[in-house]
Amino acid sequence: MPAVKGQLLDKYNLSGPRYTSYPTALQLGEFEPALLVQKCHDSEAGALSLYLHVPFCHSLCYYCGCNKIITRQTHKAEAYLGYLMREISERSQMFTAKAVTQIHFGGGTPTYLSDEQFTRLMAHIRQAFRVKDDAEISVEIDPRQMALHRVPHLYQLGFNRLSIGVQDFNQQVQQAVNRVQDESHIYALVKRAREVGFASVSLDLIYGLPHQTPQSFAETVDKVLQIRPDRLSVFNYAHMPDKFAAQRRIDENALPDSAARTAIFAKASAMLCAQGYLCIGMDHFALQDDELAKAQRDGCLHRNFQGYTTQGECDLLGLGVSAISQINGLIVQNEKDLKSYYRAMDNAGQATAKGYVLSDDDKLRAEVIKQLICHFRLSFASIEQTFNIRFDQYFNPELQRLKQMVTDGLLVMSDKGIKVTETGRGLIRAICMQFDRYLPLSRQQAFSRII
Repeated sequence: MPAVKGQLLDKYNLSGPRYTSYPTALQLGEFEPALLVQKCHDSEAGALSLYLHVPFCHSLCYYCGCNKIITRQTHKAEAYLGYLMREISERSQMFTAKAVTQIHFGGGTPTYLSDEQFTRLMAHIRQAFRVKDDAEISVEIDPRQMALHRVPHLYQLGFNRLSIGVQDFNQQVQQAVNRVQDESHIYALVKRAREVGFASVSLDLIYGLPHQTPQSFAETVDKVLQIRPDRLSVFNYAHMPDKFAAQRRIDENALPDSAARTAIFAKASAMLCAQGYLCIGMDHFALQDDELAKAQRDGCLHRNFQGYTTQGECDLLGLGVSAISQINGLIVQNEKDLKSYYRAMDNAGQATAKGYVLSDDDKLRAEVIKQLICHFRLSFASIEQTFNIRFDQYFNPELQRLKQMVTDGLLVMSDKGIKVTETGRGLIRAICMQFDRYLPLSRQQAFSRII
């Protein structure tokens, strides 16, 4: 993927959503919880994906924008586990007819939970839901807090995918963001996971952090290639210190500028693709035999609040503080504050705080954006057939705006559809923004820079 340069860089260095959903979570508002029950009852999705949020972390990473609680008081996890298991029991009653084909633990640091707590939690999930024997069960781990002996235990509980947060192997970068890690331990974790039988290991990297350069990040990618993970996420750091207080501890003068950031990603992308990885969407890479790569080739790659996924036809049920669900044209989010989450569970037996019901227009635009951000192409005929519209009439203003992007070399348009160019892939969020009717300029400060 070539780096975006010069005038294009200045022109399209906008703020915009990452489009893990459309509409974005900003549209969520007042919501009647009973509607969730009805939507679940009417859902025609064949399966269910679970997301469980564990908010606790032992220490603060300055770049982090996740919903987390920094504490070393491990008894807090036991209290949280009790509430989480209560929510599981309550919500599972709405999904008795659906099999669970995917479970993902995010955070925070999910492995803040002890082995014994994980054992109880997984047993409770299997008791409450009908979890398929071949379900994809994944967990995000912080290698600094993950002993090797825990890896076999997770595998015995049914986990088959590990996602390891690395961010950068460079020590200067690690110190600048307060996340110093033992490089050899990361290698050992991956080796142990493969020895015990994990089907997939992925690594998370972040570019745009302080002191990073194209060359320094290339050295990190070299080390990643020695590990050769099945999947790799290469996220663009979202510096929003007004929104995330911890980011104020980062020296802004040490951050790479937009030109350097695009050069960092372009070089990393070229290195990975040269070694057999495929670029999946805007920030993921996968080996050619990985399920994500197969899904993209088959045209069935999907994107939701967990990022790129192969489980596009599932309802997504979020459990825990701040967790988001996507069910049958409905997006809902739990209370984001831990005390509010506990209070809601105590008072109402559920913690839904806000929601949004997608209109027909939302569903149409969501599909257009999904096709572009997952596959970098869009067939007008496919959209017309699915939604019974004339694309050129329905989206006339959007198509007029896209003509400038054609001139700028970001995409190619014909009477049959849209194809994003190699240059345009680096600006895919800007392209998707043209179809977003909720994006007045006055609200763009709520989003990160796309470059």
